[in-house]
Amino acid sequence: MSTIELKSNLIKILNKIDDEQLLRTVYEFLKESKTSEPGQIWKTLTEDQRKEVYSSYEESQDDKNLINWEEVKKKY
Repeated sequence: MSTIELKSNLIKILNKIDDEQLLRTVYEFLKESKTSEPGQIWKTLTEDQRKEVYSSYEESQDDKNLINWEEVKKKY
């Protein structure tokens, strides 16, 4: 998928979201990732938050824990 297609798809998804808190969260994430240096966000996490990230990553390695992308798109 090209950059143009990715941007277009992101815009389509965002336009379907009515949850203001979710939109703010996505906005803050994108804004922070654009303005921060690599690794800066990780440094702000607590030890518990880092453990949760590692745990989530490990769980994602098992296909039965994953949600089909089409299901995610339907929800949002």
